[in-house]
Amino acid sequence: MRHPDLAVKDNTALVVIDYQEKLVNMLHNPDSAVENTVRMIDFARTFHIPVVLTEHYPKGLGDTIPRVQGALPSYNPVEKRVFSCFGVPEFEEALIAAGAKNLLVCGIETHVCVSQTVHDALARGYKVHVVRGACGTRFESDHLAGLAKMDRSGAILGTTEMIMYEIVERADNEDFKLLLKLVK
Repeated sequence: MRHPDLAVKDNTALVVIDYQEKLVNMLHNPDSAVENTVRMIDFARTFHIPVVLTEHYPKGLGDTIPRVQGALPSYNPVEKRVFSCFGVPEFEEALIAAGAKNLLVCGIETHVCVSQTVHDALARGYKVHVVRGACGTRFESDHLAGLAKMDRSGAILGTTEMIMYEIVERADNEDFKLLLKLVK
């Protein structure tokens, strides 16, 4: 029997929050946040994990950046003008359509939209894994405070590779070979 805090593939969706040009440009960690997000999207696509993408007020903040958009299996963002993605019904409808009970979350900004979405997901009974390196903010102190609050509230914090390896679970099959191509 596996520990219930380990990430799993079944009933899981990857949530990518607000990776838009004006937001990415102000991050304290843009290169690593974008790279880890693209790696998570590549992983989700390889292992057939649905991806739900959001954009916060794209008219003012622009579309999802090309690097992230190009990695997506399809480009169909849920538009919002509220910080929590759950503030628009289309978001939870997308999670329900994906059969998600477990969420892998990455996005901008850690202490605002990511934190509020994670807290609302926890309140709705979702198991939430926050991909630390695939989240970002303008100031590192806000990033760390957002992560700490989500951790205290019951979200499970992990790294990109930690979560990938938990989902793949073993090294004696084809999934492991696919994983190695993504992490090397």
